[in-house]
Amino acid sequence: MNKFRNRYEWNKFLVLGVIGVGAIVSLFCIYVSFFLKFGGDIPARNFRAFEVSYLWILVGFIFINMLFETYIFYNKSLLDLFYFTMLSQFMLSVFMMALTYAGSWLTFPRSVILVNFFVGTAGIYIYNSIVYLLYHRIRGKKHVLVVGNQERALEAVRNFDLMQNRRHEVTHVVLSNYYYHVRELADKVDIVYLTGYIEETERIKIYDFLMRQNKKLFISTEFQNLMMVNPNIMNFEDESIIEVSPFKISGEEEMIKRLFDVFVSLILLVITSPILLITAIVVKLDSPGPIFYKQERVTMNHRSFNILKFRSMSSTAEAESGPVLATSNDSRVTKVGKVIRSTRIDELPQLINVLKGDMSLVGPRPERPFFVNQFKAENPYYSLRHHVRAGITGYAQVYGKYSTDFNSKLNFDLLYIKNYSLAFDFKLLFQTVKILFDKVSSRGVDADNMALPSWSDYEEKVKIIR
Repeated sequence: MNKFRNRYEWNKFLVLGVIGVGAIVSLFCIYVSFFLKFGGDIPARNFRAFEVSYLWILVGFIFINMLFETYIFYNKSLLDLFYFTMLSQFMLSVFMMALTYAGSWLTFPRSVILVNFFVGTAGIYIYNSIVYLLYHRIRGKKHVLVVGNQERALEAVRNFDLMQNRRHEVTHVVLSNYYYHVRELADKVDIVYLTGYIEETERIKIYDFLMRQNKKLFISTEFQNLMMVNPNIMNFEDESIIEVSPFKISGEEEMIKRLFDVFVSLILLVITSPILLITAIVVKLDSPGPIFYKQERVTMNHRSFNILKFRSMSSTAEAESGPVLATSNDSRVTKVGKVIRSTRIDELPQLINVLKGDMSLVGPRPERPFFVNQFKAENPYYSLRHHVRAGITGYAQVYGKYSTDFNSKLNFDLLYIKNYSLAFDFKLLFQTVKILFDKVSSRGVDADNMALPSWSDYEEKVKIIR
């Protein structure tokens, strides 16, 4: 069975094929929308506009779903899949309206595009769910062996256990004598995950053994592993050299990123101006105090600036306590504040920070100097995130949770810097839309969930080798 599964790895070729079939399903949904709108007597001139634009619609569907990563299933639930399907259909509707204007295909009825948003969402979600279930059926559950010290291994087991789709299941944990036990248990698992510090000689022996066994290996984002991400390969005569890339964005890329930030933030300020006006009014009416909340944060080159937000807490929230991280069910949050925080509307004034050059649309979230100094004292690599502008959204915000600890967020930020490209920014901006619907990602730190569970919580379902 394992050999059968290995033949059908969910590679880029298969993903592209699945998206291509999804695009054809999308065209069928548009035809159904025409039928629902006009019945059996579809006006020829209206349908002609669809016929001459369908190739562009196919391209748009493929591009949008690749940006949203709709068909990356390993970390999604069916509910997540519905969110991504609905959002991709919304973006496709916007694309179709823009396309018909650009191509002068004005006889393409807007009412059909509206009907297709609902028909397409339902039809594509059914198709996506079938592919999703087939994916999990064929690939099956992956058994994971976690190898590392007690603290990091426990954290890894907890994180795997919290995954909603149960795709990966930790069946064994090794806490000592790593190489010996990996050799002993390798045939019983599909993936070996190394986390935390493992002495270099033993780690290399484990690498060598697993590569020879063609066994899949996961490694955690320790700094030494992050350093090797996105290296440059050079050749000097007959010698090949790996150049470790720094944690920075090149000057050319930074200039393009800045122009992109200014252009997009100006457009977004115009589009969201009615929301900005209404929010300003309700914040003022809800509780005494200023409309905007200014707070000192740290951005590129450790420069301080005042970040702008709509005020979501009482104006005296930290008068006595000093700087405190937000918590879930925070009593300091106002009634309007709960709404604008959950929908991220409170972040919209930061578009002004982007125009001023304090921030970027995408980048590490800025922290207060108080916490920056605290985090730097605990982790000397924390300063590396300040090699780029702080962002309204970022890698950690899309793939992590609000309550993710600062070390994990730092790993996301450093991976973002190492893998930076304008296309990566596009993808993160598109996927940020999804987290607007995710209540977990918009909550503060939940004090009840901060502490790690104990090994006794997992002893019945995981074989722990100490």
